[in-house]
Amino acid sequence: MSPLVSAELSQWQKPAFQHPSPTHPTKINAVPLPTWRHLTHRRLQAHPSPLTSSNTLLAAPLPQWLQEPIIPRLLSIPLTPHDRHHSDNSATHIFSASPHGAPNHCLINEYTPGHGIHAHEDGAAYHPIVATISLSAPIVLDIYRKPSAPGEGGLGGSLDHLKTPAYRILQEPGSLLISAGEMYTGYLHGIAAVEADEEVRGGEGGVVNWGMVGEEWRGRFDGAGDRWRRRETRVSLTFRDVVRVRSLGKGLGFLAAGGKK
Repeated sequence: MSPLVSAELSQWQKPAFQHPSPTHPTKINAVPLPTWRHLTHRRLQAHPSPLTSSNTLLAAPLPQWLQEPIIPRLLSIPLTPHDRHHSDNSATHIFSASPHGAPNHCLINEYTPGHGIHAHEDGAAYHPIVATISLSAPIVLDIYRKPSAPGEGGLGGSLDHLKTPAYRILQEPGSLLISAGEMYTGYLHGIAAVEADEEVRGGEGGVVNWGMVGEEWRGRFDGAGDRWRRRETRVSLTFRDVVRVRSLGKGLGFLAAGGKK
């Protein structure tokens, strides 16, 4: 795993984490249509279920096809030297410090050409580490510094700095992107609603991980004139550990008692 900007920001990428396979796209597309939630610019699935209005997950395992072989591989990724220095001595892998020691939730997003998602943060419902696997097609992720005060884009402040990303990341198919620590809490991320990703190259204004991108994808952008590529449908698997989990049995017990506490 290599840091994308600096070790202190705790964001790393592993280009060839998930080898190309028809298994996951087939499983994703085989899920019953009601499982898909259609939003304005994308559709998504939440496994094992969406969070409640109080950001609580009803206790249930992830589907087996999302567990194997992904979860064991995520739990085999060791902490970086920087994060090991700032963690408990017993921490051994990237989810060691999370409440349940492993991801318990997966969000599947599908983006078609011309669609994206505004700059946002994942928030306090999750332990501050997120692992995202990209499938099907490449896409550029934009990273923005988070507004923190009125004069810096907070309430009543300017949002001009959100017009230009602090940096950009090319997420190629099969790659794993991990964000934690300061990158999770101090930055926003989004995907531009464009038909094609432009300036996909190294150097100023390009993508920070150009040197980590696989030769196949570097070659496709290298020969594209001004380094742009028309988008295709891209799917992502986002694994996180939801902090608040409630047993379904407790909820049923409450109903059986007629709602009395």
